[in-house]
Amino acid sequence: MSQADAAKSHAHAGPHSHDMEGTWQQWMVNPILRALLVVLFLAAISTVVGLIVVWPDGSGRTAIDEDAAALGLRSERYEATVDSVFEDKCGFSSEGNEWDCRSIIAVPAEGPDTGALIGLSDFVIGAGLPAPDVEPGDQIIIDYEPTTQFYSYADHDRRWPLLLLTALFIAVVVLLGRLRGVLALASMVITVIVLVAFVAPSVLDGNDPVVVSVLAASVIAFCSLYLTHGVTPTTTVALIGTLLALLLTLALSALFFALTKFTGLATEEGLVVPIVADNINMASLLLGGAMIGALGALDDVTVTQVATVAELRAQNPELGRNQLFSSGIRVGREHIAATVNTLLLAYAGVSMPLLLLFVISDQSLAMIANSELVAVEIVRTLCGSMGLIAAVPITTWLTAMLVAAGAPSDQQHVTDSDPATDDHPLARWEDFAPNEIDG
Repeated sequence: MSQADAAKSHAHAGPHSHDMEGTWQQWMVNPILRALLVVLFLAAISTVVGLIVVWPDGSGRTAIDEDAAALGLRSERYEATVDSVFEDKCGFSSEGNEWDCRSIIAVPAEGPDTGALIGLSDFVIGAGLPAPDVEPGDQIIIDYEPTTQFYSYADHDRRWPLLLLTALFIAVVVLLGRLRGVLALASMVITVIVLVAFVAPSVLDGNDPVVVSVLAASVIAFCSLYLTHGVTPTTTVALIGTLLALLLTLALSALFFALTKFTGLATEEGLVVPIVADNINMASLLLGGAMIGALGALDDVTVTQVATVAELRAQNPELGRNQLFSSGIRVGREHIAATVNTLLLAYAGVSMPLLLLFVISDQSLAMIANSELVAVEIVRTLCGSMGLIAAVPITTWLTAMLVAAGAPSDQQHVTDSDPATDDHPLARWEDFAPNEIDG
């Protein structure tokens, strides 16, 4: 190979790999990207300041603990082993009013009566609620109330299967994702820490759940995207697209949560929380939860769009900004169609028992949709879906601007005189519509 050929090959290979991530210099050259970078920096500063302002001090948790104990909502939980199970007449049975009860004798593995045989509270058979299906030797969790020294059955001990599944999940992620998989697991750990160590305690301290949730979403977005995908220009594009779409989702959700007058009291949990924490706005808590839920789907869409446009550019460095945007939109359209249906199925899947109850009630579809339990999921799905849809053009456009730096003019590939010969037409509104099937 001649030196001239080698130089040409190197010149072609250089932009191919370089433009895959875009350049930080392009952020400084392009005024729009430069302005967005300033906005992102301000968002990071605001997040840090917000965290300092609403960081929990534990005062709310202390007061709530006292109220919960006074109402008998606090108990200690221990692991135990079932020693024996038998059924007999309930102690409160009387002639003509007899009931059968299932009694469980267990041996606690911890607590004040470790190793002793203890009797748990009886379960009335046929009273409407199923009695626990346990056998001698089963591992269970028991509740212990110190003030009354009363033991009761709480649940099966399913921690070992959960640990086994977690270990299997980690192994699969690391095996297939390698270093990227390890970083993804680290971002999951950060997410859990943010939710448990910041969101819940801060809300219990009386801070606005929406503000706390938005701050948490911002922290999770910054940490998870940069940690998993690296501090690169294209990752920054995905982060900006995620935050902008999240703000749009917040605005839409806040509007329709207000119009639909959600109370947040339609579930059992929603009724119990105000009893021990009357300073929490349950409607705001509901909206804050919707923001956290929307973030998970948003970063998936934005990262996918960035990777798609960057890969298109890497495979064909001749593609200009408009061609990259048009092709990226077509891919995003398919992704959005699948993601929106996924959100609907996810919400419907966790609400199957509720759905059965509504069908049994023989109410009209309009009345079922009007109930707060169902209406909340409708608003979440539709507002979240609109945020997802908006994330596609935002992220695709920003990525196209970033990675197309130095490409030949779009007019070399797109002409108005002969659009039929153009393999990469400019993006049109029709690109967002489903493909037509010829009859």
